[in-house]
Amino acid sequence: MITNGDGPRLLDVRTAGEFQTGHIPGAYNVPLDTLREHRMELGQHLDEDVVLVCRSGARATQAEEALAEAGLPNLRVLDGGMVAWESSGAPVNRGEQRWEMERQVRLIAGSVVLVSGVVGF
Repeated sequence: MITNGDGPRLLDVRTAGEFQTGHIPGAYNVPLDTLREHRMELGQHLDEDVVLVCRSGARATQAEEALAEAGLPNLRVLDGGMVAWESSGAPVNRGEQRWEMERQVRLIAGSVVLVSGVVGF
């Protein structure tokens, strides 16, 4: 985001954990569920252009629909989301790296299978 006020406001609608792992400099984290719940209040405070960001664009599109219902006219979705942003070599603020939920579930499921095989269940 351009910090002198000339650029759009960037709203990252991913989870707090995803945002912490890596986000566009200057972006604000407003997870999709929170955005939906408070869209009317957000609509009262966002009077400039808004670019919505998520991992690939799907959640950002849902956020765009919710904010449009609240009356915000100047909404855009970042094409391709963070995946495309990072692929283009654009700057990303990096935080603590975390595994995605699906990967965590696979690790736990694999561990259970391994332990079951060793113990003989």
